[in-house]
Amino acid sequence: MKGRILVVDDEKGQREILHTILTRDGYHVAEVPGATEALDRLEKEEFDIVLTDLKMRGLSGMELLETILDANPNQCIVLMTAHGTIDSAVEAMKKGAFDYLEKPLEKDNLLLVLRRACERVNLIRENSMLQKRLEETRGVPNIIGTHPKMKEVFRIINKIAPTGSTVLIYGESGTGKELVARAIHEGSTRENSAFFAVNCAAIPDSLMESELFGHEKGSFTGADKRELGIFEAADGGTVFLDEIGELNTAMQAKLLRAIQEKEIRRVGGKVNIPVDVRIVSATNKDLEQEIRKGSFREDLFYRLDVIRINLPPLRERGSDIAVLAEFFVAKYGDQTAVKGISKPALKLLMNYSWPGNVRQLESVIERGMLMTENDYIQPEDLPAELQRETTPGTNLPFSFPPEGISFEELERDVIIKAMERADWVIGKAAPLLGMTYKTLQYRLEKFGIEKPEKKGPAASG
Repeated sequence: MKGRILVVDDEKGQREILHTILTRDGYHVAEVPGATEALDRLEKEEFDIVLTDLKMRGLSGMELLETILDANPNQCIVLMTAHGTIDSAVEAMKKGAFDYLEKPLEKDNLLLVLRRACERVNLIRENSMLQKRLEETRGVPNIIGTHPKMKEVFRIINKIAPTGSTVLIYGESGTGKELVARAIHEGSTRENSAFFAVNCAAIPDSLMESELFGHEKGSFTGADKRELGIFEAADGGTVFLDEIGELNTAMQAKLLRAIQEKEIRRVGGKVNIPVDVRIVSATNKDLEQEIRKGSFREDLFYRLDVIRINLPPLRERGSDIAVLAEFFVAKYGDQTAVKGISKPALKLLMNYSWPGNVRQLESVIERGMLMTENDYIQPEDLPAELQRETTPGTNLPFSFPPEGISFEELERDVIIKAMERADWVIGKAAPLLGMTYKTLQYRLEKFGIEKPEKKGPAASG
């Protein structure tokens, strides 16, 4: 059966003709002689489409339309109208009718309009089911995931959000660290106070202190008035310090004092100002390694690392790729008529390594929806790098030895080979590995990979 249609018309002959045509075309059809009977029927049964005459004895088709849509705004209604009442039919469409048909009805046009109406009903139904499914995958607001690693993240967020503890989030670029920080803020007693996000890598060292703590008039060139910093503006709320590993050691010392003493001093100021902020920080660096290198303060690390959340990269929670892709299709659905992702395209998405993580996936889905000429995203609508990448475990350029391999050693060797080919220029090597600049930089630091020093000529003795 294509769908359920309720025919409403006070002319018995017209109802019988419509019943015959629509039944033969595969629809389940019920018919009633007026608006009152239609409302009674709709209370007891669900219909995909209401096909109603506009002019009827008793309640008119317009009154029926308004009554139905008041109760169910998603009900699909198609009007039948005589030539002289087309203006009324257009008015009805403005009020929410799907379309109208002019009498005498033309069979092909009737079936075409009803087919389009059914497609709309199915789309609304699919979107509703998708929204329900997405709601079930949200462990915390605005974050989607069903993988066990994400469920563990949700468990920690829900447990620690109501506390005032500082939180350190570890995760690669694009994994959603700021979303986690916002979820912590929104689940806390500070939810009605300010939330400020600061990208420590994007603010020059010379401006960072003023940005966080504010400055007094005349404290430096261009400081023509007093400015409050983020800590003062966020008093009672949360400050999210992203890329915390990029702070220089002098600024780290000032941040440590602000956390310990719960007070700040503006640049050029002489008065300590008490502030009450919760600190959530994030990094894609190994801060413990940075401590060993002397570029990060150990005492600040322990102040920040009271609660740690490890946010997994997308490649480690592959079961979430399809759910996230569906979410992004729904998110950008009002821009295009795309209904979803074809199975071959979804297979490519599932097999890709996603160096840019969730942010990259969102970009790929948005691009695919804008580029496709079809109802569903096809493989050719996806970027070339997704189409090139083979299914994991197939067409590998080596065989597994009996004793197995060390994946970390393999990864390290591949990175070294890419860096050698790129003359040790990170910006050139990153595309060879399908990584962003920062991701490759993190990998180089993680494995302790450095450009080998050139040896001079041996001394003759």
